[in-house]
Amino acid sequence: MVSRKKQPDSSKKSEKQEIHEVPAGEYMCAAQLAFFQERLESEKRALLENAQKTLESIQNTEPGADPNDRASTEEEYLLEFKVRDRERKLLRKIEDALKRIEDGTYGWCEETGEPIGIPRLLARPTASLCIEAQERHEQTDRLYEH
Repeated sequence: MVSRKKQPDSSKKSEKQEIHEVPAGEYMCAAQLAFFQERLESEKRALLENAQKTLESIQNTEPGADPNDRASTEEEYLLEFKVRDRERKLLRKIEDALKRIEDGTYGWCEETGEPIGIPRLLARPTASLCIEAQERHEQTDRLYEH
């Protein structure tokens, strides 16, 4: 579906608007791929910067003499490591998405071969499955969890 929204006074269109305005037959054209590649690389840079800041923070922290202070610091580190672990997993998904851009499969469902869709990719640029395939996977996961 092509979105044609009226532009505000600005003569420049936002990148998201341009992504939606590509003709329907040109799904995952060069402009769309470039948009998502930049978005993924930007998110990758931010994740790596966060990891570096965490490392520097830990290296620069002096251990407290009080056991309660040490316990609080360790709890903070534990929470920070949980966040970084989630970010590490997201980083892997970003790398996979960038590889799909390189090999020309980005934006297409790995299971069905159908388009994932621009709205889904804008919400989740690392998506590798269309919404229907993702829902099937989640239902299967729920069946085996119980």
